[in-house]
Amino acid sequence: MLIKNHWYAIELGNKVGDEPVQVRVHGHDLVLWRSNDGTVNAQSDLCIHRGASLGGGLVVDGCVQCPYHGWRFDSDGVCVEIPANKAGLPIPKKARVDSYPCVERYGFVWAFLGDQPADDRPPLTELAGLDHSTEARAEGYRAVFGEFTWQASYDRVLENAVDIAHTPFVHSGTFGNADEPEIQDFDLDEVREGGVLRQVSATVLLNPPAPSGFWKVLRKNAERPLVKTTTGFYPPNVSMLIVRLPLGEIRIFAAAVPIDEHTTVSKFIMMRTFFTGGWADKDSIKRTTKIFLEDQPTVEGQRPELLPFDLSAELHVKSDAIQLAYRRWRQEQIDAGLGIPTPTDVQARRSVAVIPSPARSADPELANAWVFPAVGDQAKAQSDRTEHMDGDVS
Repeated sequence: MLIKNHWYAIELGNKVGDEPVQVRVHGHDLVLWRSNDGTVNAQSDLCIHRGASLGGGLVVDGCVQCPYHGWRFDSDGVCVEIPANKAGLPIPKKARVDSYPCVERYGFVWAFLGDQPADDRPPLTELAGLDHSTEARAEGYRAVFGEFTWQASYDRVLENAVDIAHTPFVHSGTFGNADEPEIQDFDLDEVREGGVLRQVSATVLLNPPAPSGFWKVLRKNAERPLVKTTTGFYPPNVSMLIVRLPLGEIRIFAAAVPIDEHTTVSKFIMMRTFFTGGWADKDSIKRTTKIFLEDQPTVEGQRPELLPFDLSAELHVKSDAIQLAYRRWRQEQIDAGLGIPTPTDVQARRSVAVIPSPARSADPELANAWVFPAVGDQAKAQSDRTEHMDGDVS
């Protein structure tokens, strides 16, 4: 289920170049492309003419061009050219695609998925220790980028990323110690702005893995310092892990991008304060991927696959406090009517609906100027058709 009216990190900025890029979020296809000034745009990846993917087209004269018939749409989603039309023939008012507010910051591309007006939108997430540039930059750190695909729901992926108590077992030998698994009591650090939850995190001291190989000999009688570890999440889909090692600090920011209900891609930025030369980048990506690979069998094997709505459906203990904070936030959003069902493949074969965009509510004159219905409107239309059919039968 998509929670609308939030800023989602949906792609790494360095993946969006001179050509359109298709991104799927909760079963909805979006296209990302850059304007002439380098600004990234996020739009529905559905040409309203014959449903072709704009992601398979080109960027031409500051517009995205459909590969099927060459229709061009500007950064507002308005069609500005239909090549097959005779000169002077007006472009239909309905020739427009949904366009979503988009910002490139901290190395991610963020899209505001929903129809909330600008004045009511929550501010963009502030990632710990990073400046506001389009890159992931912080003084003294070296950043690398990558992605990892899971056959699991994004709720499960995100919860795993902030789960402190699994570290001694799943990551034993990496940065956890199964022989000393006790998790100390910790306090949640919640950041709110105007009553809106912006960040939840906690810091603990973990027992490091026992040294092995060469390090076992070198540190035979040496005291092993506890590993200060901070983890948490930024609603709706970014997790954070900070591990402070004797060598220096590691920070991993991961955007859990929900492709559909059963597939998630983690777009990650790993930052380090040690071995900051480019020669160590490949190893940094390898080590980050190793963490995901250690998690993968367990996360993909969880049942039920989708997170239960009922908090009592699974047993919780004190060390689950961060996950519980996420579940409470999620339920608050659903109770507020912000949940959008993720379409199934079967539904998409016959009809298409899109995530509602701000333009649909900002201008009353555009109320009927849409070819594809918004998700909520589609559900209502289906209900109306069903009631009409029932009436005919009776």
